[in-house]
Amino acid sequence: MTIQLNKEAVTGSIKNTPCLWVSETRQSLSQELHNRPSVQIAICTTISHIAVRISPDQREKEFQQLCTLCARYNAPPPEPDACCYYQHFTGFQIRWERHLEFSSYTFIRSGISDTLFDSFAIEFVPQQWFDELAGELVSAVNVVLTAVSPSEELLCQAFENYQVLGSKVSSGRANVFTSFRIHSDGFSRLYIQSSALNAYQAGRLVQRLLEIETYQMMALLSLPIAKALSADVAKIEQRLVVISQSMALINDADDGKTLIALSHLASQTEQILADISYRFSATNAYYDLVCSRITQLKEQDISNKERLSEFVTRRLSPGVKTCQALTRRLDALTCRIERASGLLRTRVDLSIEQQNQKLLAAINQRGEVQLRLQQIVEGVSIVAIVYYSMSLLDYVLNALASVDLALDKTLVKGAAVPVLLVFTWLVMRFLLRVIKNQTN
Repeated sequence: MTIQLNKEAVTGSIKNTPCLWVSETRQSLSQELHNRPSVQIAICTTISHIAVRISPDQREKEFQQLCTLCARYNAPPPEPDACCYYQHFTGFQIRWERHLEFSSYTFIRSGISDTLFDSFAIEFVPQQWFDELAGELVSAVNVVLTAVSPSEELLCQAFENYQVLGSKVSSGRANVFTSFRIHSDGFSRLYIQSSALNAYQAGRLVQRLLEIETYQMMALLSLPIAKALSADVAKIEQRLVVISQSMALINDADDGKTLIALSHLASQTEQILADISYRFSATNAYYDLVCSRITQLKEQDISNKERLSEFVTRRLSPGVKTCQALTRRLDALTCRIERASGLLRTRVDLSIEQQNQKLLAAINQRGEVQLRLQQIVEGVSIVAIVYYSMSLLDYVLNALASVDLALDKTLVKGAAVPVLLVFTWLVMRFLLRVIKNQTN
């Protein structure tokens, strides 16, 4: 039974009709699993592999250079959005892969020369094309895949007297020898001996080994950055220690200046973290890939040879751990700065609160003084009102004397003074009470 998915059903353009909705990314996600198929490589083959770090601005130039190489050999170019390209050229095959940060070129040629690590397919490519190749070379490896078991003398000569590492891989069906050194031709070297692997298995083995070589170099790109930043991070840590010690002392230090200094340290730390975050995260990802590919090799010991996994993990792990340690130092430094800033802000807040309490106490004291002054002014005002009232009473008594109503002015004034004082005080209290009630 099959399900028919016509265009209308996929896009859902038929109205009022139930239909199966198909994700727009289904096709691209399914294709993603098949974008980089493994190359089938027969025994007795030589391979040259280079990995080039590419910036987004160089992608277009990289694609044009690959098309130029295809035109030179009359081969069809890759699609503009392709991430993998495999093609037979005259005398050799080429495989190009585009990754997030780098691109890889693998040149495959059947047959092996009498002299090991000589006459590779990469020699068919014009030197001018390599000179104009966009990007930064990260890894370059020459691989010999043969059925002939090498002697110690042959290995010593092939790897130019460097220490040779070796392992049985693919459950003992192949032997791999390398030195993880850059040799006189500028390439690392891999010698793979097997007569039991088929073309697909050999292709998978070569791909894993090349990925180990490339990913470990990409993982170590952070190591120079970590070493360069260690001194700067140490200076920031020392300055934080000095600031913390000054905060612990009870003195008249300027908390504002201290807070500004802490903010400056925090901004420096955050800037460093922002600059290295992507690179160091990529280092962890590449390291995990290296460990995964080493596990997939299924290594077994070869007598008198150090395993590839032992060498890679023993030499690569310290560099990756250095980068991870720097990241942890920066994270811890950020937390310490935040704690110090929080403590300082708390101290500043307490200082401001104490100043506010003193200010409120001064305001209360000033209010009490003003109240006392107001009471004094009220008393003086009452006396002044009574004084002017007595002047008015004097006019009244003179008027009464003019109509032959004889009164003792001195007696009347003397008796009127306490009466006017009490009356004026009562009126003032009443008015103040009315004003207070209106304001409330």
